[in-house]
Amino acid sequence: MPAVPCAGSRRPSVLLVTDLAYEARGRRYGDEDVFLGSRLREAFDVALCHPRDAAALMEGFDTVLVRNSGPVLHYRTAYDAFRTRAVELGKPVYNPLGGRGDMAGKEYLVELSRAGFPVIPTVDRAADLPVLPEAARYAVKPKLGADSVGLRFVARSAVGTELEQAPPGALLVQPRIDFRYEVSFYFVDHDFQYALYAPDPRRRWVLEPYPADAEDLAFARRFIEWNPLTHGVQRVDACRTAEGALLLVELEDLNPYLSLDRVAEDVREAFVARLKASIAALPR
Repeated sequence: MPAVPCAGSRRPSVLLVTDLAYEARGRRYGDEDVFLGSRLREAFDVALCHPRDAAALMEGFDTVLVRNSGPVLHYRTAYDAFRTRAVELGKPVYNPLGGRGDMAGKEYLVELSRAGFPVIPTVDRAADLPVLPEAARYAVKPKLGADSVGLRFVARSAVGTELEQAPPGALLVQPRIDFRYEVSFYFVDHDFQYALYAPDPRRRWVLEPYPADAEDLAFARRFIEWNPLTHGVQRVDACRTAEGALLLVELEDLNPYLSLDRVAEDVREAFVARLKASIAALPR
């Protein structure tokens, strides 16, 4: 007669929150999460669900893994309910809900700019516009935006009007930067995994491996260490200016797309192994 496994021997379960049908420009959300789900099943019992269903389903799982779930602004009420339910249940969420980057909106860009961090200069008040460098055009974007939703480029003469007509603190303003390329650094917990860049600024998601040096990694780690997350997947997006400096564009700490199809197989395998180990280390 076969032995009956004890309750403590069951595999941990993961609810992978994803929107497989979301059409992201230049990215294939569904493909990436189908791949990740298949690999995570090697170590966990995995189920996939849409972000609108996560609050209702999470109770039966050990961990909730938020992956390519699309911009929160498309389902804000459901996302707020998800956060509330996770706290009520004491459910481990990956990434944890205390992130200070894009997870909390783009206020952090204003905060980091004021603190002198190497970010694209950013303000959110008309009174602070004089601190921005002169530029031909300025980017105006909602703090709760994502995927360029609501982004506009305007002349300096129109920036003040844009801010005055919006609710206080709703928008941020940045000079349009002349940059050589954009580069992203990918981390699991605080461990660097790989970097990718877009040699052609006009094709943001046509990415190639980037050989990050010690100076590059020191730049990226500064933002990883600033963020209070003890574990999780983060992507530090930066641009290389015409003068050669790196400036932060975004700190993606909610559901960063990983571009795993753009890295070599050994890099991809190392990332998957590190992600499994990170999730497995969470308390159950």
